[in-house]
Amino acid sequence: MTNSRAARNANNSNNMAWFRRDKPKIEGESSEGERIVRTEGIFVKCPDCENPLYKRELIESQQVCTHCNHHFRYSAIERLDTLFDDAKYERMDDEVTSGDPLEFVDTKPYKDRIEAAKASSGLPEAIISGTGKVGGHLVYAGAMDMSFIGGSMGSAVGEKITRQIERALENKGAVIIFSASGGARMQEGTLSLMQMGKISAALSMLHEAGLPFISVLTDPTTGGVTASFAMLGDVILAEPKALIGFAGPRVIEQTIRQKLPKGFQRSEFLLEHGMVDLVVDRREMRTTIIRMLDFMMNDKKAA
Repeated sequence: MTNSRAARNANNSNNMAWFRRDKPKIEGESSEGERIVRTEGIFVKCPDCENPLYKRELIESQQVCTHCNHHFRYSAIERLDTLFDDAKYERMDDEVTSGDPLEFVDTKPYKDRIEAAKASSGLPEAIISGTGKVGGHLVYAGAMDMSFIGGSMGSAVGEKITRQIERALENKGAVIIFSASGGARMQEGTLSLMQMGKISAALSMLHEAGLPFISVLTDPTTGGVTASFAMLGDVILAEPKALIGFAGPRVIEQTIRQKLPKGFQRSEFLLEHGMVDLVVDRREMRTTIIRMLDFMMNDKKAA
């Protein structure tokens, strides 16, 4: 009996060996054998409604929350890719970049700040320019990007926008600019402020030539950009809930010593008070722009 029992125990031990894992545990598994699912980079939390969003789904919806319609920040490249027909366009003026005319130094030299911005954003400047067809219409477009020194407008930004307008004048095209900026670039002093007048003068010539300028305001559009070309569009569109203004709300409250109305300096507030023409969901922006170009460029397209 004893030998028989020992034999059965040995046989059971051999059978259990089939179910034991002798190999190292799979990475991501705890010591108790529980599997840990890693979700880093797969889900994004919406800052407005706080719902988790599948990252791939968010990309497909052009960075718009599918639950509450919150518009995440969108890069300049993504804007141009989704604007032009079949995402085909020619990049222009990438060689136009910021210099350091004042040899400005704050917490670090302005030159170092520019190089750091190029490295972190992957962009040559705070605006990307391109030309191509939008709904079959010739368009010269620019998109500003907050990731490059807060989308600030220096001499290079002013030059690139002015060149866009001059090419549109020469070739009878439309101009579209997606604004996203903290304003004029302080490291270039008065030279950055001069871009406001420079661009505005070029837009005046575009207007006289009967060519359209569509200005699209995104979050945020502030400072000298708002005080110049961003608010000079023949049509001014804005994305939902975008911050649009010159000075910030806190600065205004401290100046006038009054509480500002709810939603002040947001797209919907500006629409209600006649400062913008239409608030457009990003996913409908291209369709809306094409509809406007069909009306504003009808004779140019036929030519």
